[in-house]
Amino acid sequence: MLIALDVAILPPPLISMQAIALSASLPESESKGLRLGPELLPHLTLTQQFVAVAALDAALDQVEAVLVDHRALRLTITGAGRGQNSIWMAIEPAQSLIALHRQLMDALQPFEREDGTQAAFVGQDARPGDVAWVSGYRSTSAHASFTPHITLGHASTLPAVEPRVFTATTVAACQLGRFCTCRRILRQWELVP
Repeated sequence: MLIALDVAILPPPLISMQAIALSASLPESESKGLRLGPELLPHLTLTQQFVAVAALDAALDQVEAVLVDHRALRLTITGAGRGQNSIWMAIEPAQSLIALHRQLMDALQPFEREDGTQAAFVGQDARPGDVAWVSGYRSTSAHASFTPHITLGHASTLPAVEPRVFTATTVAACQLGRFCTCRRILRQWELVP
């Protein structure tokens, strides 16, 4: 049995509330059902992959070993951005953030599985695109292709997102749900300020 894993920064309450409000302001007719909130957590993905449930504790211990060497991250929201099918709060790719992403990708590579299915997601209702996204994360969205962001939802027009600096202290390992949203926190760590 596999689990769809996301290791992500959970932004501080002020940034989370802003992301939830922006998500709620997007046209309902375009949202496809994606609305951030208490069960669909605002997050900045650092890694995504399928991991065997039997290896999950060992994988999360590796995450913890990487995080020991990292302090809280000072991050900058630069405005709104757009991906293939979603819009987001764009985050400046600070050197410390890129370094953490790369170290986590390297540490978790031995645990990565490519045979994930909908059953690995919370609710087991992931779309085929969600499964493909997690399966292909390393080749399409990691390392040189890493684009730090906090997904807001779907819309044809970008919302107004004010640039803002914040300090990120919380990293969580989450089980993904539909739309590759962080749905269930498996383990959480606090970075030293």
